[in-house]
Amino acid sequence: MSYIVALLLIGLIIFFHEFGHFLAAKLAGIPIQIFSIGFGPKVWAMKRGATEYRISLIPLGGYVLPEVLDETEFFNYPVAKRITMSAGGPLASIILPIFCFIIINIIVLPFSFNNIVIQPIYQTISVLYQMILAIPSAFSHTENLSGVIGIVVTGGDFIGINNLKAMQFTALMSLNLAVLNLIPIPALDGGKMLLYLLELVYPKSLRFHYPLALAGWVMILGLMVYVTAADVGRYFVA
Repeated sequence: MSYIVALLLIGLIIFFHEFGHFLAAKLAGIPIQIFSIGFGPKVWAMKRGATEYRISLIPLGGYVLPEVLDETEFFNYPVAKRITMSAGGPLASIILPIFCFIIINIIVLPFSFNNIVIQPIYQTISVLYQMILAIPSAFSHTENLSGVIGIVVTGGDFIGINNLKAMQFTALMSLNLAVLNLIPIPALDGGKMLLYLLELVYPKSLRFHYPLALAGWVMILGLMVYVTAADVGRYFVA
């Protein structure tokens, strides 16, 4: 049961991240065609206005697809609007843990303004800072990386039937998602924002967006295959 809880919490974390992109796009005036949790064929869909909300088959992420005819039309939006949309996801993934720490502190600490308002922000920033410092170590020791299988297994073991640990797991995984997406790899939010900023300095760099994004996706998919194979070997092969 705890593994199902871990999987559902991962889904919640992904939803919150993608909802951040969605709200930021709306704020920037970029219409959205598809809001999807998961990739691949859709399992469930509902249309509201111009946006189709869907759950897709492969629960390894999600996406927000702008309502544009092609990439060229999307790049016609000002850089500031595109950066706003890209930044919305990581920002949402940083905000969610603040609410998690608020709930934890309400339960375990005396009720005070500091414990409920100031401390959760400090806790979030502190954990985020430690995760950023750990990035070089994570990529230099790839044997410690885990994919969805590993996260669900270790997360389920950690959570058990403890609601406080479920909140801690949600906060940590959401911050992990924020840090991961801010790494400047072109297919990730951090890479997109870096390329958008480069576009301001060197407009001709726009021609490199697509090939760099494709290379970034190849790298990410390769890493996903690697960590998934490692998880299978770690947890299912004797």
